[in-house]
Amino acid sequence: MSTDSRGAAAPTVRGGGVDRVVTATSAGSLLVFVAAAIAAPDTVGSWVTTGFTKSAEWFGFYWQVLMVATFAVALLLAATPWARARLGDVKPEFSRFKWVAMIMCTLLAGGGVFWAAAEPMYHFLNAPPHFEGVEPGSARAVDVALAQSFVHWGFLAWAILGSLAAIVMMYAAERGMPLRPRTLLYPLLGSRVATSPIGTVADVVCIVAVVAGTVGPIGFLGLQVSYGLSSLFGIPDVYGVQLAVIAVLTAVAAVSVVSGVNRGIQLLSRVNVWLALALMVAVLVLGSAWYVVKAFVGGFGVYITDFVDMSLYSGDSAWRSGWTVFFFGWFLGYAPLMAIFIARISRGRTVRDLIISTSVLPPVATCLWFSVLGGTGIMLEQRDPGEISGPLGDAGLPAAVMAITEGLPLSLLVGVGFLLLTIMFVATTADSMSYAVAQSCTTRDHADPRLRAVWAVLMGAAAAVLISIGDGGITALQSFIVVTAVPVGFILLPSLVAAPVMVRRLAVEQGLTGWRTPHSSTTNPTTSTSASHEADEGANA
Repeated sequence: MSTDSRGAAAPTVRGGGVDRVVTATSAGSLLVFVAAAIAAPDTVGSWVTTGFTKSAEWFGFYWQVLMVATFAVALLLAATPWARARLGDVKPEFSRFKWVAMIMCTLLAGGGVFWAAAEPMYHFLNAPPHFEGVEPGSARAVDVALAQSFVHWGFLAWAILGSLAAIVMMYAAERGMPLRPRTLLYPLLGSRVATSPIGTVADVVCIVAVVAGTVGPIGFLGLQVSYGLSSLFGIPDVYGVQLAVIAVLTAVAAVSVVSGVNRGIQLLSRVNVWLALALMVAVLVLGSAWYVVKAFVGGFGVYITDFVDMSLYSGDSAWRSGWTVFFFGWFLGYAPLMAIFIARISRGRTVRDLIISTSVLPPVATCLWFSVLGGTGIMLEQRDPGEISGPLGDAGLPAAVMAITEGLPLSLLVGVGFLLLTIMFVATTADSMSYAVAQSCTTRDHADPRLRAVWAVLMGAAAAVLISIGDGGITALQSFIVVTAVPVGFILLPSLVAAPVMVRRLAVEQGLTGWRTPHSSTTNPTTSTSASHEADEGANA
């Protein structure tokens, strides 16, 4: 055993470099899935559908409660004096804009474009069962449609991805634990989890979940951009074009992830944010800013007043599984590796800063983005019924964005802008998740750039192969993330209790509790260090 800068015992992990068991099992699982989907697509699709249905039925409500509880604990924790504690004795590595840009672009992914355009329209045409009696297409339906979209992409999604798990990861990393999913079990197993077979299983499950959730958007990107190029320029919407799009995306992601967080990933994120802001302004100016503002206020009002009821809705099981549980399972699958990425870029931030910058401000910005894009689509649909719903019903998600841009002035310019934005959103997610996956496969502090590139290429290749059999392969993989979310949901559970306990310990160490004077909290540092050391050696946090 070695010790870290705080005097806590740090585990010595054998064999520096790649963890061959975790890497081979994770990559092998992806390859087996792809091969099976090609050889027997109907059988694989049937198995995944059954697994999805059972997972949603048995664990869906647990996920809903876990998401709500995580957000509630994060908010309460941010309001305590403990939240002034700093996560790491270093100066923050990135400016606030760069930091928030990386967080937002990684979490939104391609869903920030095609779901923002499509989901509000779906709910506008068919009101969610929680709002039974609301007439589809009415003014009330606009608020309801946006509010339901906010439930899926708002506070709960961001809280599970960026708050308590990241705090546990950062606290444990400061005490010598690796930045790997297994560290989320540190509150239960202590430093033993670094070399435990249970830790290996946790790593593999979390990697498979996030790879499934990343390959899906890459594949959908190929379909969406190919459709957009056909709509804008008449380029044939064929597999060759889809393959070329995925190849370009994979190359961008690979170059970005090899250059590291300090260069490629943060640069791509900044460009992404500026382009998104420019397109938001363009849509507001070319569409109706006043309509969007009213829609946002109305939708957000319904979201807040019905927040708990919508989040915990358990009525129509088929609807709940296809919408709320699907999205919640998707975000749960992402959460452990997002915790790794956020822990990597957030050292030196205070707990309150981390929670507000992941669980409060970005969700509000996301809701505004959905109001701009989805709200404008609803406005166009109200003006000319079928203008957006027709293409959406005929061609699915990729058609929604193009239909909206075609209904605005300067449609070609705006349409090209959204295609670029979609590519960059997915590229940002692909490079950051490749970074996190590679980190989860290594026993070193930093994964080898070649390993990061391998994972970026592997996910791009898997997406390219799966779309060759139609979007059914991609859809099956997207649904599979809900199955993998079952164990991930339990890996995240200890963070609910452990994060507040760990933050309080940090606050005591730093004399920031608010219930003790700085003198009383620092007069006997040996006692504080001893208590921390005992916890680090396996006590339950």
